[in-house]
Amino acid sequence: MADGDPTPGLWNWALGNRIDADRVRGALAGMLERSVVPLGDDGAILCDVYHVGGEFPTLVDVFLAPGDVAEATAASAVSVRLGEAVLLPDDSLDPTAYVLAQPDGSLRRVHVDEVETDDGPERRNVRPWAPGEPTQYPGQLP
Repeated sequence: MADGDPTPGLWNWALGNRIDADRVRGALAGMLERSVVPLGDDGAILCDVYHVGGEFPTLVDVFLAPGDVAEATAASAVSVRLGEAVLLPDDSLDPTAYVLAQPDGSLRRVHVDEVETDDGPERRNVRPWAPGEPTQYPGQLP
């Protein structure tokens, strides 16, 4: 979830382009000012990066994410550093609802279709919220 739980936990993101794992971890480490290591290594923050199909082909799982940084704020900062969109689940129970962090630092709510594949979830068809739905993400902004 985007910012619901302030304790260390798990962030699951999808990036809008195919990005090398070292580059993703470097952007995350630079933003957090902490060491970020591959899953399986020893470190305070673990980060698994893998690739699937779809419009957001790089999946990022951050384990032991710091509780003192809002997830949406982190995603926005990483989006700016990488120059790529970052998609993260929002706090609602709507399975198509996501927060889209854009390289200009903005956050907005979107709907996305998700299909589970053998390689992992593929996300496609990003679209704005319907008229009358709030489009600005109400969470902590960067």
